[in-house]
Amino acid sequence: MYSPAQLERGLRRGLSDPSVFARELNRLYHRRLYRREYNTDGIDLLAEDWDTVLVLDACRFDMFEQQHDLPGRLERRRSRSSHTTEFLRANFDGRTATDTVYVTASPQLYRWSDEIDVEFHDVINVWFEAGWDETHGTVMPKTMAEYVREAVERYPKKRIVGHFLQPHYPFVGADDLNTTAFGNGENAPDVWNALRTGDLDASPEEVWAAYRENLELVLPVVRSLLEEIEGRTVVTSDHGNMIGERGFPFPTREWGHPPGIYTDELIEVPWLVSENGPRRDVVSGTIESADDRIADEVVEDRLRQLGYAD
Repeated sequence: MYSPAQLERGLRRGLSDPSVFARELNRLYHRRLYRREYNTDGIDLLAEDWDTVLVLDACRFDMFEQQHDLPGRLERRRSRSSHTTEFLRANFDGRTATDTVYVTASPQLYRWSDEIDVEFHDVINVWFEAGWDETHGTVMPKTMAEYVREAVERYPKKRIVGHFLQPHYPFVGADDLNTTAFGNGENAPDVWNALRTGDLDASPEEVWAAYRENLELVLPVVRSLLEEIEGRTVVTSDHGNMIGERGFPFPTREWGHPPGIYTDELIEVPWLVSENGPRRDVVSGTIESADDRIADEVVEDRLRQLGYAD
């Protein structure tokens, strides 16, 4: 459910933009009048059989199927979520995973750590300090891959989750579609709402091309990891993305990946299984995560650069 502040903000947005109401009605449908907090028909990531999983944030199945040339067996799976925070809650909240190290380019787990209760053996926040690329406002794939390699070497008896950002916004090769095209600062609209309301003038074809280019950036890096890392590695995504397609059951055009909307474009994700040598001998352990505090303004700035308005 929503807090009073969220309801007030939603009401203001709805009065200025009626499509917000249509989105909320669609969310009511997909979440069964809020009787479920996520897509209960989706896969349970921790219950699946893998040694390493590489999560490509916001990667649709259809786009991945068309573009990838990675070794392995590709399946179409349904995610539990249409948004990263929903993915984290649905797969990790209330879980003990001390046999797993979470290496992440996304600030979302840290941002919501008070509400998402998970015990990993270690959490490596690549998005903080040296891992963040200020020029592009993201963590670049090669940087993320280096941290994954280091984690595999440092924790040879742990399962490794490597959460990449690409193909998620920002579009590294398309500055005209990024934040600087329609404003900056704390009150700037996020890219997907700017597209939905027409504040950012771009066609679905333009956005789709930039989105595909982001995937092209990360695929060669993933291929290198599949060739280097031993064991069973899965390449998947936390959710997909909508590029102007119609929502359901109310057929308004939708952009981005709003939580609680479970269209095929948002929850159908790749599940590519690649085998390379002997499986990892995984054991549980203690919690080694450092309780380093990161300034709130740093976290919020990272999220804004990644297109999250709230």
